[in-house]
Amino acid sequence: MSKAAVDVLMKGGFSFDLCRRNEMLIKKGLQSPSFLKTGTTIDGVILGADARATERPIVADKNCEKIHFVAPNIYCCGAGTAADTEAVTDVVSSQLQLHRYHTGRESRVVTTLTLLKSHLFSYQGHVSAALVLGGVDVTGPHLHTRDEGVKLVTEAICSGIFNDLGSGSNVDVCVITKRDEGVKLVTEAICSGIFNDLGSGSNVDVCVITKGQTEYLRNHQLPNPRTYINERGYSFPKKTEVLLTRITPLKQMVEVTEAGDAMEE
Repeated sequence: MSKAAVDVLMKGGFSFDLCRRNEMLIKKGLQSPSFLKTGTTIDGVILGADARATERPIVADKNCEKIHFVAPNIYCCGAGTAADTEAVTDVVSSQLQLHRYHTGRESRVVTTLTLLKSHLFSYQGHVSAALVLGGVDVTGPHLHTRDEGVKLVTEAICSGIFNDLGSGSNVDVCVITKRDEGVKLVTEAICSGIFNDLGSGSNVDVCVITKGQTEYLRNHQLPNPRTYINERGYSFPKKTEVLLTRITPLKQMVEVTEAGDAMEE
């Protein structure tokens, strides 16, 4: 067997071939390219929800809050039973507050996600709370969904993450280039649910979370205003008018009983 057929293992370590080439090019008068600063990537998360709470065929609340506060940098959209979603988010929010007091640091989205999964898994699906968790922490923007079942795997969503024309705009996937476009897209998506679903309706709430700033747009858009009162000129009287008064006398029934003997002491 010849030596050519034997594979020769390359030695480990660094290769300085490019350094020698660059040094040679610089000696020939080639100038090295300078650094180009294109700005920073400002990422964020946009959450949206309608404002109608239903009790089967009955509209129980026309302007409820479905975007719940969890931490200053984390918010959560809840669907299902309103009492369950509020209770779950309140419990997790209080735990995160105590954790911030203890550590002195900003809450992370993964910590919130772990607490939500642990709480919902312990009830084995008997807590009706389907949640969409969004926030921005030191590791960047995060958006997750958590259903009311018992599965532990969460689904990461990147379509709701927007990039404000920074240096990472060319490499980010499924992003929206401007904040206003993101708010408009989320509003149109919520309006689509309002107009095509009887369980959704009323107003549109939007929450924009960026690094170090949170903007909660309560009643950002009113797609179903009550305009028939102004158009038709309905006016309701403040007092009920009395049309007829009738007085019927009642005969007094008096029962006469005979007095009995006095009781002896």
